[in-house]
Amino acid sequence: MKTELNRLSARELRVRLQRRELRALEVAEACLARISERDSEIRAWAHFDSQQVRAIASALDAGVIRGPLHGLPLGVKDIFDTCDSPTAYGSPIYAGHVPAADAACIALARNAGGLVFGKTMTTEFATYAAATTVNPHNIRHTPGGSSSGSAAAVADSMVPLAFGTQTAGSVIRPASFCGTVGYKPSYGWIARAGVKLVAESLDTIGVFSRSVEDAALLVGALTGRNELIELRAADGPIRIGICRTHDWARADSGVATVLTRAERTLAAAGAATVTTDLPDDFSALGEAFDAIYGYEIAQSFAYEYTAHRNDLSEQLRSMLASAATIKAEDYDRARTAADECRRRLTDVFGHCDVLLTPSACSEAPAGLTSTGSPALNRIWTLLHVPCINVPAGSGPRGLPIGLQVIGRRDDDARTLAAAAWIARQLAPLSSG
Repeated sequence: MKTELNRLSARELRVRLQRRELRALEVAEACLARISERDSEIRAWAHFDSQQVRAIASALDAGVIRGPLHGLPLGVKDIFDTCDSPTAYGSPIYAGHVPAADAACIALARNAGGLVFGKTMTTEFATYAAATTVNPHNIRHTPGGSSSGSAAAVADSMVPLAFGTQTAGSVIRPASFCGTVGYKPSYGWIARAGVKLVAESLDTIGVFSRSVEDAALLVGALTGRNELIELRAADGPIRIGICRTHDWARADSGVATVLTRAERTLAAAGAATVTTDLPDDFSALGEAFDAIYGYEIAQSFAYEYTAHRNDLSEQLRSMLASAATIKAEDYDRARTAADECRRRLTDVFGHCDVLLTPSACSEAPAGLTSTGSPALNRIWTLLHVPCINVPAGSGPRGLPIGLQVIGRRDDDARTLAAAAWIARQLAPLSSG
């Protein structure tokens, strides 16, 4: 049976596009057909223009090979500015708004040959008021958030790659719920200029894909890191710390089962696994995150809260009202605690290459009123370390459950190589 082009990995497509064995327009047509077939149900897209996509694909076919992303379809979360399509940030306040320029990372993606398909759905300003996107595995369940549309579009084979952002858990959690790979690089690796700011010291641009290698390719192309574009296999037996964190009680029995089974599987495949506990005072990181997040969102949304308060959801209005009460001294104390834990995190890793911990508290919850809890993501975002969700199994309702591979800050290449190996070992569990 002939494989549909929209289901191929980005790396498979890349090889054939670079050799001109495939045209960008052929790949685009396969993805557009899938969107036409499915998006009325999945609602992953806030905006796309099929004729514009075809025109850009044809121009790529007529020109030279632009770079490592040449002809690869990309979904863009609708908090990234794009000069050729509306950017509404998930809010009626900015309906019809077309920025004058692309966000820096979108310009870089286009320069590398990436084919921007359009804008994927986001929650309101990438916070917590849910979008209308549904989970492709079961439309009665959330896809997670805030990068709802990007996760769903990749999971449903509409595009092989998509951009997201993470302030608490907005890449890793929807990747877990939708059964995709989600990669949140080390803090600051991808330029944020032109992306709607939520929290200055937390926001990180991330990506969705259907393999770890594909995620590495996209981030490598954006950052000029050849060690990610041509990701090497992990060197020698991987040393994995199984880390349940101080928030372990929030994980349900389905998640606990998946982690235990993964640990056995990885050990049987040759990994050295050890239990890794976080120091007692790391238990305060959740509270520190809340103080930093709250103080910074009150500043980031000062204009919207002042000038367009009635156009905000009740959920966001309430959150911003509460955030405005956080005192500067509490914010400073939280930042100091976070800095101290970042300095000590290397000692937590010990001899381990990576840590392995749940990506979400459960499989995707039913309904669309909530995108799920970020409780198991927020401390890793605060610590500025690379995180990669890999599909690892399913829950009692048959929906995906992922585990996140955590690395040391700026040690993304080794973390990705370990995650790729872990994903291969766990693939039979996630597909079975």
